This record gives sequence, structure tokens and C-alpha cells, in this order.
Amino acid sequence: MKAPVLQSEFRLMKPVVRALLAVLLAGLLLGCTRSKQPQKTVIQNTGSDTMVNLAQAWAEEYAAVEPMVSVEVSGGGTGTGIAALINGTVDIANCSRRIEPQEADQAKKNTGKEPREFTVGYDALAVYVYKTNPLEEIRLDQLAEIYGEGGKITKWSQLGVSIPGGADEIIRVSRQSNSGTYYYFREVILGKGRDFKLGSLDMHGSKDVVELVSKTPGAIGYSGMGYATSEVRTLRLARKSGDKSFAPTVENTLNHTYPIARPLFMYTLGEPAGPSKKYLDWIQSENGQKIVIQSGYVPLPKTGAQP
Repeated sequence: MKAPVLQSEFRLMKPVVRALLAVLLAGLLLGCTRSKQPQKTVIQNTGSDTMVNLAQAWAEEYAAVEPMVSVEVSGGGTGTGIAALINGTVDIANCSRRIEPQEADQAKKNTGKEPREFTVGYDALAVYVYKTNPLEEIRLDQLAEIYGEGGKITKWSQLGVSIPGGADEIIRVSRQSNSGTYYYFREVILGKGRDFKLGSLDMHGSKDVVELVSKTPGAIGYSGMGYATSEVRTLRLARKSGDKSFAPTVENTLNHTYPIARPLFMYTLGEPAGPSKKYLDWIQSENGQKIVIQSGYVPLPKTGAQP
């Protein structure tokens, strides 16, 4: 008497079993199909805030060139990029200054690979003031007296100008200490052994410097030339008293007349290979260098000569 009951239960369960098997089979087939689809290669790229807009523009353009390569860009400053390189957690580090020997040594110690340097463009480090500031030019030694410890210049009237609205105090806008721009400005303007005076407004990013200056009539700040807007003005710079002053332009960077121009670097751990090498080759190519110009920076000389 029990057998017919069991057979009846089996017949009732059979459609359910079939449905479950169909679901499992569909899942297996979908998994096989997905596994056969090529996966995108991801290049991790981090570092300089001066370069972050340029790096993002490169990454977006390269997505059309190599659809199966995704370049993930983040900023944080040159120090952040170098730290990631030292820890082996980034494929390409963006730097607005050259890596220090001790940093390169630490990277080799941690990863077994020496950092490899690539020059990818140039930047004229611009000095920004509020758009109605009447000052037209400034000397490097005057900048040192504004920013450097023990510096005597604290008022715009000491530079022979009167700020509309009566804001005579110079408000110094600077960068945080992990910034390659901070490092470069300190070395070139203040000189070795001299540090920044206390009391500056230290901004996290290059864009932040320009934005603050654009809202502050008494402010002065330094940032990459590619961050210029209609709300600020850039000053012409002279090396010393009696010298001609020059604006931060592509031409003046390439002909060495603008006094605080610098190379922009990308670093890899060891010789790059595969997608990273192809990407760096493209950046240094004519197509990649067009993005440098479009982003407001200075491209590599076509002759291969270094500015």
C-alpha cells in the first residue's frame, strides 16, 4: 500500500526537481559565459594634486584608445604617491618633484625594485593674486620675504600697491607639507635651510589654493599654471632686482626665462611592462602630449631636449 504513495509523491516532486535542475544549469552556463569574457586591466595611478586633473584627462582619453584598460586616478599629493610606491600599492605614481634618494632606497628595500622615472610634461609654478590686485610683477627675493621664516614683508604697501577695499595685510596661501609643490617652492624660493613662516593657510590641493585666492582680496598663493581662472591673476616673476620679469607661459617655460618652471614625473617600480608600459608610451607620444597642452601645461619638447 505504501509504494503507490511513494510513487505519487515522486511524481509530485518531479517538476520541482526539474525546475531546480534548470536553475542550476542556467547558473552554470552563465558562470561559464562570464568566465570567458575578457576582464579589464586596472592601472592604479595616484599622487600629485598638481597633476591630478591632467592625469584624469589622460585616463579618460586612454579609455577610448584601450577600452580594456581602466586607469584609476587619485590625488593626495606627491608624498602620497611616493608612499604608495614605497609600499608597492600603486602601478604609477604622479610626482611634481623628483623622488629623493632615501625614498628610492626605501622603495627598493621594500619591493626589491628600483623606481623608474618618466618625465611627462612641465609646469610653470604660477604665483596668484586676487583679480583686482594692482601688482603686476614680483621678484623671487620678495616672495622669500613674504613666505620665509623671518621674512619682513607682511603688507601689500611694502610692495608699493594699495589693495581695493583697504586690505593691506598679505594673506599667505600655501600647500600642505606632503605636496611636491610645497617642497619645490621651499627649495627654489626659500633656499636650503630656510622654512616657511608660521601662519599661512595651507591647502590640501592645487585647485584649493586658487579658489581661496579668488575669494580673498589680500591673498597671494602659488599653484600650477593649469589651475588659472578668470577670478585670479598671475604675476610676472623676476629673478632679482633689475631683471626683466616673465609670465608663466608655455613659451617662457621652454626657453628658460620663467624662473620657477619644473618637470612633471611619473614613477614605476622597475621597468614598466605590459599595459603600464603601453600607457606611459602613449602619454609621451604626440597624442598624449596634446592632452598636456589642453590641460594648460607644457608638453615635452619635440626635439627631446629638456627645458
